[in-house]
Amino acid sequence: MPDESPPTTQATPLAALHASLGARMVPFAGWSLPVQYPAGILAEHRQCRDRAALFDVSHMGQASLRGPDAARALEGIALGDLIGLRPGRQRYSLLTNERGGILDDFMVANLGDRLFLVVNASRAAHDFAHVEAALPAGARLERHPERALLALQGPLAAQALSRLAPEAAALSFMAVAPIRVAGIEVLASRSGYTGEDGFELSVPADSAEKLARLLLDQPEVAPAGLGARDSLRLEAGLPLYGQDLDEFTTPVEAGLSWAIGKRRRMAWDFPGAATVRDQLDNSPPRVRVGLLPEGRAPVRAGVSVLSEDGATVGLVSSGTFAPTLDAPIAMAFVQPAFAADGTPLTLMLRGKPIAARVAPLPFVPHRYAR
Repeated sequence: MPDESPPTTQATPLAALHASLGARMVPFAGWSLPVQYPAGILAEHRQCRDRAALFDVSHMGQASLRGPDAARALEGIALGDLIGLRPGRQRYSLLTNERGGILDDFMVANLGDRLFLVVNASRAAHDFAHVEAALPAGARLERHPERALLALQGPLAAQALSRLAPEAAALSFMAVAPIRVAGIEVLASRSGYTGEDGFELSVPADSAEKLARLLLDQPEVAPAGLGARDSLRLEAGLPLYGQDLDEFTTPVEAGLSWAIGKRRRMAWDFPGAATVRDQLDNSPPRVRVGLLPEGRAPVRAGVSVLSEDGATVGLVSSGTFAPTLDAPIAMAFVQPAFAADGTPLTLMLRGKPIAARVAPLPFVPHRYAR
């Protein structure tokens, strides 16, 4: 008989805290994570936009890459200029396959003695095996299942964290440094996935709950779950792997060409470079755009996008109702001829045509600390 038991999910080090806060838990990428707390997704979304919200993102894969040629080896399979990444700085980059498709998007920081990687939970095992296969003798990848990851996001995030760790205020956008919070050693980066200022805090798992409670004790901070995280990143026009990005989508199609390092554009020596370069020179078959549908109904992934004459010209990849705009928003991949801002399109929502127009991304301006 086949095994019909439900798949097991891993608990993060903050599971007990989530339970005490009344979180509603859901399975996500093999983990049990809070989708919302009693205040609700709308309140959590507004908390992040107006004050500061704390997210548990411990499901993300964390690892250290060591060795004299580690940066060169990682750069060989990614798009960014990683050899030139300065100590104390972090960069967004992409792993690609030989077709130019995106294997994953990830963050990499230069800590001086090593590179520190944060990858998507659903791709962590694949990514780490992919990186290890590219390493020369003397370089090694150390996975960090013993670490948790918290994201403190919002315009008052720096105010809250600096009360506990004054040195955090000095970090600029995409800077990374060790800080101490009530004796806890924390690796802090000024980054996040909401479009707001904030920090991502890597911490030993056995200190994660203490750190989270200290942050939640600050008057500016409240907990937030996956529901608000998704609506926030969509308002910020940020793509999600498995939703807007996959192995069949190139950086050019996804609107991520900016992640290709200047030096990499001279050598064109990363996997799939020929396809990516051709699309940059001659246009890709489709591009990611923002959409503003009319009405109030949210439009979800998989909805067809039609031109004014009724031809199918694309597909919605993500959609939600945007609390900040008080209106539905979506991202879609459409043919380039229909990608200009203001282009009128039609979305087929459960068989009913909904008028929409192409809108620039992000829907809500980013407010990173520059």
